[in-house]
Amino acid sequence: MAGTPRTLRAMNDRAALDLLLEHGPLSRTRIGKLTGLSKPTASQLLARLEASGLVLATGTSEGRPGPNAQLYEVDPTAAYAAGLDVTPERILAAVADITGRTVGSYELPTPGRRPTQPVVRQVTDALDGAVKAAGLARGDLHRLVIGTPGAFDPNTGRLRYASHLPGWHTPALLDELAASLPMPVEYENDVNLVAVAEQRLGAARGHEDFVLLWNEGGLGAALVLGGRLHRGWTGGAGEVGFLPVPGAPLVRQVTKANSGGYQELAGSQAIPRLARELGMADIPPGPYAEAAAALVERAVGEDTSLNRLLLETYATRLATGLASLVSVLDPELVVLSGASLTAGGDVLLALVQAELEELAASRPRLVVGDVREHPVLRGALESALAATRDEVFDTSR
Repeated sequence: MAGTPRTLRAMNDRAALDLLLEHGPLSRTRIGKLTGLSKPTASQLLARLEASGLVLATGTSEGRPGPNAQLYEVDPTAAYAAGLDVTPERILAAVADITGRTVGSYELPTPGRRPTQPVVRQVTDALDGAVKAAGLARGDLHRLVIGTPGAFDPNTGRLRYASHLPGWHTPALLDELAASLPMPVEYENDVNLVAVAEQRLGAARGHEDFVLLWNEGGLGAALVLGGRLHRGWTGGAGEVGFLPVPGAPLVRQVTKANSGGYQELAGSQAIPRLARELGMADIPPGPYAEAAAALVERAVGEDTSLNRLLLETYATRLATGLASLVSVLDPELVVLSGASLTAGGDVLLALVQAELEELAASRPRLVVGDVREHPVLRGALESALAATRDEVFDTSR
């Protein structure tokens, strides 16, 4: 077939580049063994990738019998991608090189219900701060992924399910952002990006079907089915905070309230309220998400009857909503993420698992998420890097 040799070369090139990303510096011999290529073919491959600026020589192997072997690695400067994590309080931006190493970051505070600057200016200022910290320019970026609460409806282009994010609901916003930024821009739900991070780097690696339950500023879920994110018709799949559940009053006009039964029952704001109902003293001050995480962490560390009751009640509430998800989706795995869940560690995990086994017929395995530091931002970078690598590593063109 015409083009077959070029296609095979491109496939071998991509396999070698993926191995270098996974393992770090490798010798020609090691690359040959891992790919099944002969030494001459591996040598030609590396020469081709080095000439194209994708691979560079990076020293030699030491400590082995015989002459030291030349090592090769992916050139980290071959391309750059960026991610943004947007909340009502701030925009966190970061730039990563093609290997995934973060080379620049910046945080732009955005307090207040009415933004003092247009959203486009906020986004560009945050991005420019990270780009400057990386010693780059906007034009050096191949792609940007922006993570927000809610989701941009693919049918209308408007943000839904996030009325608490000021300034992001104007109809022309996506067009204005596209006109202001020189690189392709993608938008993704923040919890979906946490699932991307866990699937690429954390507790869900190797899993094709899983649910990620997130509890921090809000209660949400991400659904990965057949290895792919399930977003739904309007992008609202996984907005489980709106889910009606037993044990909580029925919330009507949920989009106006920006809440629902499951959010009121088990969201972060419910934990300080539960602690007060139980008669606990010393409720931590500050935002409810931070207070909730502190209460859960303290309850795990201090074994008292009140703390045990707090954890058991919280676990039952979490399992109540999870039972509906599990009954419908029958996932292989459930990942618990967000500060209000990860603070409970294995203690809370075991309680939720036991309750879920009482409430649902299927028995998925529950795990605590591994990606704890800025998981939304990390997922945005991983998503941007995946598309960037597909573009930059394609040597068939």
